[in-house]
Amino acid sequence: MSDLPAPPLPGFPSQHNVVGVKYTPTGRTITLDSGTLVFRRGEAVVVDDRRGGTVAAVSEPTTARKGTGTLGRILRRADPRDLARAQEEQRREADALGFARARVHALRLPIKVFRVDVDHGGDRALVCFSSEKRVDFRDLVRDLSARLHARIEMRQVGVRDEAKLVGGIGSCGRELCCSTFLPHFAPVSIKMAKNQRLVLNPTKVAGQCGRLKCCLMYEDAQYVEAGKGLPKVGKQVQTPEGIGRVDDLDILSRKVRVSFMDRPPATFDAGEVRLLDAKPTATPAAVAREDVDEVAGEELADMARDVKSSTPQPATENAEESGEDTEPESE
Repeated sequence: MSDLPAPPLPGFPSQHNVVGVKYTPTGRTITLDSGTLVFRRGEAVVVDDRRGGTVAAVSEPTTARKGTGTLGRILRRADPRDLARAQEEQRREADALGFARARVHALRLPIKVFRVDVDHGGDRALVCFSSEKRVDFRDLVRDLSARLHARIEMRQVGVRDEAKLVGGIGSCGRELCCSTFLPHFAPVSIKMAKNQRLVLNPTKVAGQCGRLKCCLMYEDAQYVEAGKGLPKVGKQVQTPEGIGRVDDLDILSRKVRVSFMDRPPATFDAGEVRLLDAKPTATPAAVAREDVDEVAGEELADMARDVKSSTPQPATENAEESGEDTEPESE
C-alpha cells in the first residue's frame, strides 16, 4: 500500500500550514503558505518575492487552515546573511529618508516626508509624504534619483494613513490601533462621542493624527442599544419624588439624574422615571452642557467632515529618473 496521502475529494479543500508575517512593524499582516515548516511569533523568515527573497517577521504562528486560493510561500528561516542584508537595507532607507528631508528643506517644499522604502535590489524607491495641496516636486525627484540611482515613486497619503505608517503611542498608553490590528479605517463621527456622553474636547476625542479616534466606534453600538428607552437630557419626567427634569444620564448603568425646583437633584433607575408629554424647559445644567457642545462642535467641524466620509484615497505620482512631469492618480 502506498504511503502517499490521498488526493482531496472534489469540493473538500485540503489543509495548508499558513503563517502571518509583517514586512515592517507597522505594516499589515500577510498570510503565507509555510509548507512543512512551523514558525513561532517573532521569528525572522525569508519570503519568496521572485527576486531572491525578502526578510519578514512572523506576527501569527503557524496554523492549519482549509483553503483553495493561491498563497505566497515562505522559503526558509532567515540566516545571519539574510539578517545582515536586511539591516543594510534598513540603513540605506534611513539615509535616503534623511537626504529626502534635507532636500525638502533646501527646496522649501510644503510637504512632510516621513518614510522611504527601497525595493529589494535597490532599483526602485517609494517616498511617502503628506501635504495639504499639490506640489511640484520634480526637483526633489531628480535629486533623489541621482542620489539613490533608482526609480523614484512619490506617494501622497492622508494624515490617518501617515499615523498608521509611522506608528506611535496613543493617549491610552498602548500602541496605535491603526498600526497594530486595524485592517482598514472606518468612518467615525462626532455623534459617536455624543452617544457615549463624552466631553467634546478636541484634545480628548482626537487621536495622534488629529482626527477623531478610531476607538470611538468600538463601543458605539453598545451605547446606542443601552440608551434605548432612556429620556433625553432636559426632558420632563415623572419620578417617585415628583415631577422633575433630566439633568444627566449614566447610559451603561441606566441611571437618570433628575433635578427638581424645590429640592436637590436625585438619581433614579431608568424604570422608575416616566417621560411626560409636556414641552421641556432646559435646566441650567443642560443649557451649560449645550453651550459647551456648541463651542466644541465648532472646533471639531473640520474634523467631522474628514471622518464622516471613508478614508481618503492616497494620490500616487510616479516619476522616472529623468524627472518627467506626471499627473497624480489615485490608488
